[in-house]
Amino acid sequence: MSIRHTRVVSARGAHLRRALLAGAALSCLAAMPQAAHAQDMETDEAAAPEEQVIIVQARRQNETLQEVPVTVTAIGGDTLSRYNIDQVADVVSRVPTLNVQVGGSGSGGQLSLRGVGSSNISAAFDSAVAFDFDGVQVSTMRLVQAGFFDVEQIDVLKGPQSLFFGKSASAGVFAIRSADPTSTWEVGGAASYEFEEDGYIVQGYVSGPLTDTLGMRVAAQFNDIDEYVVLQDGTPAANGRFRGLTNIVARGTLEWQPSPTFDANLKVQYVRNENDGAIQHSDLFCGANGVADPITLLGGAINIPGGYDCNAFDQRYFLPDTAPPLAGGVPTPSAAAGRNGVPFGETDVWFTRLLMNWDITENLTLTSTTGYLNLDAVDFDNYSYGGLLGPGVPGGVGTSDPVNQLEQWTQELRLASDFEGAFNFMLGVFYEDRKFVFDTAQQAVNISFLGPDPVTGFTYDWDRRQDTDTEAFSVFGSVMIDLTEDLELSGGVRYTDEKKTAVITVPYLHTFLQGPGFVSPGFNSGPIEFSDDNFSPEITLRYKATEDINVFASFKTGFKSGGIDNSALPSNSLSQAANSGDFSPLIFQSETAQGGEVGIKTQWADRTFTLNATAYYYVFDDLQVQNFDAVAVQFLTLNAGQVTSQGIDLEANWLTPVDGLSFSGNLSYLDAEFTDTFITSAGNDLDGRSSARAPTWSGNLAFDFVTPISDGLDFGLNGNMIYSGEYFTNEDTRNDFIQDDYVTFDASVSIGAADGTWKVSLIGVNLADEIWVNTSAPRPFLPPTGDDLIFTQNRGRQVFVETRFRF
Repeated sequence: MSIRHTRVVSARGAHLRRALLAGAALSCLAAMPQAAHAQDMETDEAAAPEEQVIIVQARRQNETLQEVPVTVTAIGGDTLSRYNIDQVADVVSRVPTLNVQVGGSGSGGQLSLRGVGSSNISAAFDSAVAFDFDGVQVSTMRLVQAGFFDVEQIDVLKGPQSLFFGKSASAGVFAIRSADPTSTWEVGGAASYEFEEDGYIVQGYVSGPLTDTLGMRVAAQFNDIDEYVVLQDGTPAANGRFRGLTNIVARGTLEWQPSPTFDANLKVQYVRNENDGAIQHSDLFCGANGVADPITLLGGAINIPGGYDCNAFDQRYFLPDTAPPLAGGVPTPSAAAGRNGVPFGETDVWFTRLLMNWDITENLTLTSTTGYLNLDAVDFDNYSYGGLLGPGVPGGVGTSDPVNQLEQWTQELRLASDFEGAFNFMLGVFYEDRKFVFDTAQQAVNISFLGPDPVTGFTYDWDRRQDTDTEAFSVFGSVMIDLTEDLELSGGVRYTDEKKTAVITVPYLHTFLQGPGFVSPGFNSGPIEFSDDNFSPEITLRYKATEDINVFASFKTGFKSGGIDNSALPSNSLSQAANSGDFSPLIFQSETAQGGEVGIKTQWADRTFTLNATAYYYVFDDLQVQNFDAVAVQFLTLNAGQVTSQGIDLEANWLTPVDGLSFSGNLSYLDAEFTDTFITSAGNDLDGRSSARAPTWSGNLAFDFVTPISDGLDFGLNGNMIYSGEYFTNEDTRNDFIQDDYVTFDASVSIGAADGTWKVSLIGVNLADEIWVNTSAPRPFLPPTGDDLIFTQNRGRQVFVETRFRF
């Protein structure tokens, strides 16, 4: 969705920079979010100064939102700050069919678009919606938890985008573009207090030219929330009645242009996140019987009362500490050692990106994008989601302390032409080297209720580690041919070759569990190999009917690599594979997409009214899914047969005749369902059922109004209504929980200087205090007849008072 009136300009006439110089020697400096110089907005010579063009990079080059033949929702930095949007999950208010889940011990988060996404349970899955930071794709959804700030623009590209964004963009792209240095010195900052969660945010930046050729920008943000999660009364938790969160983000940017033919942009970002447990807004639904099912262990020998109140929408969560018999002895080394079963989480992320552009000739540009990511995360929590041994005595079981460590290098080179004639091209090569460690001590059997390990004193069932090395290589090429002055044919193909090697080890196994049905302590799987390659073609026809009407039709394909499951437990699938010597059941296959879309982008009434529409039809084969057996406490990773996603997206913007008043909105119709046999872990065939998180209707309607109230003083009023239809929340049975349709509102009111030097605002987010379910799953450790569900939910109402300044 464009957030302001746009005017169309010619991308070629602007002599756009597209490509980069080889950056291997400078890879160690690689920086974070950026999708190139897209923040620079060009204005039509005939346009009024305030009517700016929105630039997107949906095809790895600067193009206007109205001209690019791709379905894109663009959200500018002004809108993000107007509603205090600094979390990925908050963006759903502006993008219909986008669903975001945050938290958990697996991937740490989930993105889905148009009813297609990846499991939040398994960290082995790449995301079907690529996460792009300033032109670098990152492979971990842990960054969904990190938040963002000082952002120039967010672009959400819908549908397969594999040609220009590679192997993990089979359902779309979520791209964040951070702000760059300014041409003059500028200092800005903001401070806000949030009343509902008792939190505050302080941020600031300094930006400007150091020399005629070198610019800099330094920005930082500190966010502290005391009542991020409110616990149910009587929850036995050493952290108290609330789970808090602290987030620190700091970024430095250098931009260097020593000559008219070369420029470089370096970004380095550090993120530190601390919380009081991996589980965040997850509540318990007590099923048809309306009572909390007991936590059943050791084949029914132990039954612990659930302890939760069965009120799944009251924003009071029952998250107890670890049961005393299990809390004491974590296999070392572990950050959880000595904490006595009290949940916590710590994440450190270094992210670097170096972008270089070199105009080899007047018409050829070489672009290099070098990316480096280093993530070190550990969290500790109890995945029984309940348990009460007695008054004030915690009964949390299913405890784990997963360590996620990721080091990722990426390098992309692109050679792009900018000829005056009818033919232009782009050629590229991409390389990724990724090392991922998932190491966790777990309590799945919870054997230490019978006693700690007599040899080590540990109270955990085992320690399991999986090291996965990934190497991916791809080449791609695209052409753009002007068949006539108004008719453009473009297309290309990407070839991807990816190899993954995993080694699974079990350095520790509780003495009481050593024997049949379990791997032996010291188990080493040896290398488990996966490899696949893929050709992803794409072709688009765009017709410029008038200066204000563009029509396009596209055929697209997508590819998301398979891999080796990292959820196999020593008591279940891993033990079975070890006994047979066949580890192929741990391998899941690649996911592919194929289909197309037709769209029209129009502007009317002297470009004050914009109306865009896209109709699409895509088929996703071998969709990667992970189910959980809550009785056997076993994960099942599998490929769904087929999902078909079809629908219509509408977008409108109106710059009204009333000075300072504009309206914008989005409406989406979606029909996404399983269209082939898919037998789930529960033994159900979902063929013909709607896919999860796929509301038939969804949309938003927003207005923005700014008017002067005196010389130099402006008053602002803004609002946004969000609607979502009902949808399934899981992919396990034909009777999975259905989230009802809902409506909520965001709003802000402000007063500030007309020149933008200061502003004071009152901001409300989710003012209806509507709570909805993003995902659901059976609660672990259910008795055979149990039916309780875990709901992952959104945050409730937030109300901020904020002050901003800039000079």
